[in-house]
Amino acid sequence: MAHKNTSNWSPYQGKKKGPKKGTHKKPVKIFGFAEADDRLRDIFENHGFGGKIDHPIRNQFTRFYQLLMHQQEKDNFTRLTSLREIAIKHFIDSMIVNKLTPLKFPLLDMGTGPGFPGIPLKIMVGPEKRIILAEGVQKRVNFLKKVRDELNLENLDIIGRNVTEDFHYPVEGVITRAVEDARNTLGNVMNCLQTGGCVYLMKGPNVDPEIEMAKKVWGEHYKLETNKAYTLPNTPHERRLLVYRKIKHRDSDEN
Repeated sequence: MAHKNTSNWSPYQGKKKGPKKGTHKKPVKIFGFAEADDRLRDIFENHGFGGKIDHPIRNQFTRFYQLLMHQQEKDNFTRLTSLREIAIKHFIDSMIVNKLTPLKFPLLDMGTGPGFPGIPLKIMVGPEKRIILAEGVQKRVNFLKKVRDELNLENLDIIGRNVTEDFHYPVEGVITRAVEDARNTLGNVMNCLQTGGCVYLMKGPNVDPEIEMAKKVWGEHYKLETNKAYTLPNTPHERRLLVYRKIKHRDSDEN
């Protein structure tokens, strides 16, 4: 039986269904490009990312915001609909991992939803680094492809399926902020993650029971190298980053 996860939060809907047709839906306010770009500039500067995001990069985030909000009018992709919330809890929350720890590529974003953290990371690391987005819901897959095309994101692969134990797409890193128990995530990526590769788990603050359970099940195969508590800059939002290194394949065979 899968271990129930209570350590996480999810800023997007996950597998929950959106409102049924005909029910009331709160209208989404979408800023025009120029106003949204100015607001994003101020938010990034006020939360520690002003010097890292130049004008062309910010333009990509602005366009991503607009695409996400236009899609939100049709589908419930995110619980967050204000520009400020999206900038902090989606964009900055995704980007900050690259400041906290070195990332290994090719990097698989497992259960990316509408593109987090994979698309913000892709915008930041540029075309040279390869990122793979895996998502099992087709309408999200279609949205991700649209974002990739409109933002001209090179070296970004999109795979329309969930990552399970039979997933064999070889990668050096796996990242996820999807709500899944650490034990299950480590098992599901065993056959695609190369030995020596890393799993980056973006968690909420109350993750200690997950760590203990993962150690009991996967202690011979994964080493917990980073367990870092942090807050999103200039906010009260607490997070925990866990980085596991794969030290042994399940069958004692090197990948």
